[in-house]
Amino acid sequence: MKVEDIQKYIKDIELFKDLSDEEISMIAAKAEIRKIKKGEKLFEENAPRTHLYMIADGEIELVKSTTFGSEKILTVFTKYDFLGEGALMDDYPHSTSARASVDSVIIQLHREKLNELMQSQAQAVVKILSRVARVISRRMRQTTNQVADAAAQYISGRTRREHDLLGWREVPYEFYYGIQTLRGYENFNITGVAISHYPLLIKALAQVKLAAAKANFALGLLPPRMAEAIFEACEEIIHGKWHTHFIVDVIQGGAGTSTNMNANEVIANRALEIMGYERGDYEHCHPNNHINLSQSTNDAYPTALNIAIIYESQNLVEALKELIVSFRNKSKEFSQVIKMGRTQLQDAVPMTLGQEFGAFADTLEEEIQRLEANARLLLEVNMGGTAIGTGINADPKFRETVIQYLWEITGLPVKSASNLVEATQDTGAFVIFSSAVKRLAIKLSKICNDLRLLSSGPRAGLNEINLPPMQPGSSIMPGKVNPVIPEVVNQIAFKVIGNDLTVTMAAEAGQLQLNVMEPVIALSIFESMEMLINGIKTLKLRCIDGITANVERCRAYVENSIGLVTALNPYIGYEASSALAKEALETNRGIYELVLEKNLLTKEQLDEILSPENMIAPKPLKKR
Repeated sequence: MKVEDIQKYIKDIELFKDLSDEEISMIAAKAEIRKIKKGEKLFEENAPRTHLYMIADGEIELVKSTTFGSEKILTVFTKYDFLGEGALMDDYPHSTSARASVDSVIIQLHREKLNELMQSQAQAVVKILSRVARVISRRMRQTTNQVADAAAQYISGRTRREHDLLGWREVPYEFYYGIQTLRGYENFNITGVAISHYPLLIKALAQVKLAAAKANFALGLLPPRMAEAIFEACEEIIHGKWHTHFIVDVIQGGAGTSTNMNANEVIANRALEIMGYERGDYEHCHPNNHINLSQSTNDAYPTALNIAIIYESQNLVEALKELIVSFRNKSKEFSQVIKMGRTQLQDAVPMTLGQEFGAFADTLEEEIQRLEANARLLLEVNMGGTAIGTGINADPKFRETVIQYLWEITGLPVKSASNLVEATQDTGAFVIFSSAVKRLAIKLSKICNDLRLLSSGPRAGLNEINLPPMQPGSSIMPGKVNPVIPEVVNQIAFKVIGNDLTVTMAAEAGQLQLNVMEPVIALSIFESMEMLINGIKTLKLRCIDGITANVERCRAYVENSIGLVTALNPYIGYEASSALAKEALETNRGIYELVLEKNLLTKEQLDEILSPENMIAPKPLKKR
C-alpha cells in the first residue's frame, strides 16, 4: 500500500474528517503498514498504548480476559474501523487485547509521530485530538455499570430516516438497529442491562431467525439472493458479531417485542449491506416482511429464551462439576481426619472430615440430574404458533420445517409442542427450571454456612478447618480475616431465591392467550445462572481448593466430647456409658481420659475403636 493509498483510505476515517488534503497527506506520510497473521495479537491487555490502529483489510477481535482465566470476545472490527485512539493522548495501559481473526492489514500511527507533527502542524493535531475526545466522550456516555458498549465509538452524527406506525425518526447511521429498537431503547431505561449482556440470548435469537429464514426459503417464500444475505447475517451474529447493536433493556413492556424487533432490524440492515444496499433501504429486505416472516414475537422470543437457557444451564452444570471434583479431592485428603459430627449444633457422634466433604460433593451431584432433567422441558417450543398459537400468517408446512432447521442449527433435539395455543400462554417450564436453580442455590448456601461454622475462630470458635485468607477482615480490628467467599455465595443464594419468586409471580400473571411478563422471567433466570456460575467458580478457586484441616483440633474435640460415649456404647454398655457422660459433664473432663482412668478399656483398645476406619461405617457387633 502506497502513501497515496493510505491518504485515500484515512479520508474516510472519522478522526481525520476535519483535516485538509494537505494535512491528511502529512498524516499518511507518518503512518505505517502492518500485516498480521490470523491469531496474531495487535496489542496485549495491560500493555502501554502506543498506536492508533486503522483496519485496511481483515478482521480484528477485541478480547477481554475474565477473572477465571478465560477470554470473552467483546466485538469484531472490520475495514474502516479504528481502535486504540486513546493512545494519541496518553500511554495508559490497554484494558483489552486485540487479535486478528483472519489475515489482516493495519495502518498504524504512533503517538510520537503525532507529537512530531505538533511542532509544525499544531492546528491539525488539535483537530485530531478534538475528534478523539469526542469519540471517547460518546463511548463513556453509553457506558453503564454493567456493560461497555464497544460500538458507541462509531456514533459520528450521521443518521438515516426511518418510519413506523408512529412516524419518522432519525436513526444513527452506523448502527444496524432501526426505529423500533430506538423507541424500545428510549422507552425502557429500566435496569441498565442490555440484552447484549447475555450473548447466549443473542445467539439463540439469531439461530431462531436463521431457522425461520431457511424454512421460509425452503417453502419458496424468500428469493435466493435475499435468503443468502439473511443466512450470512444470522451466522455472523451466531459467531459473536454485531452483539453491541442489541441495545434494548432486558426488562421491557410488550412481551419481548422490542427484543424481537432489535433482532429483526439488525439482521435486515446487515443483510441489506451484504447485498450492497444502504441500511434502512427496507424495500429490498424488511425487518417485518422478511426477517419476521411466518413468525410473531410470541413464538420467536420464547423459543429463543428456551434455547438460551438450555445453553446457559450447560455452562452452570460444567461449573458445578468442577466444584464437585474439588469437594471430592478434599474428601480424599481429609479421609483420616477424625472429628465430631453435630446435630442441632450439639455434639453427636464421631465421623471423618472426609465424610463431611464427601457429603457436600454428593448433594451437589444430585443437582446436576435435576438441572439437566428440568432443562429438557425447555426443548418443547411453540415455533409456528405465531401470535396466539393458531399459526395465522404462517404456511401450513412452516411449523414442521422450522423445527427441523432449528434442530440442525442448534444441535438440540427441539420438538414442537402438541398444542401451540397452550404452549404460547404457558410458562410452566420456566417455573420448573427456576425451581431447580433455586434448589441448587439453597444447597450451596447451606454448604457455605457449614464452612463458616467449621472455620469459625480462630481461638474462640470451632476452628476445625482453615479457609484461604483472601483479604483483611476489618477496618478497626487488626488481624481479623473473614470468610468472605462463603459469605458472597450466601448472598448469591438469597438473590436467586428472590429471582425464583419473581418467576413464580410473573408466571401467575399471564392472561388469556399470552403471558406478557416473559422479559422479567428471562432476566431473573439468566441473572440467577450467571451469578451462580461466577459464584461457583469463585468458591472453587478461592476457597475449596485451598482449605486445610486442623487435625489435632478435630481430634481434641472427639476426645473431649460427651458424644464419644455413643461410639463406646457397644463395648462398655449403656449403663457405663451413661455414668461416664454424667461424670464428664459434672467434672468438665473428657470421655477419653475417664475411660482410661477407670480402666474400662486400654489405650490401644480405645484408639482402635476411635480409628477412622472404625468410625465411618457399620461393623459387626459382639454377641451379648
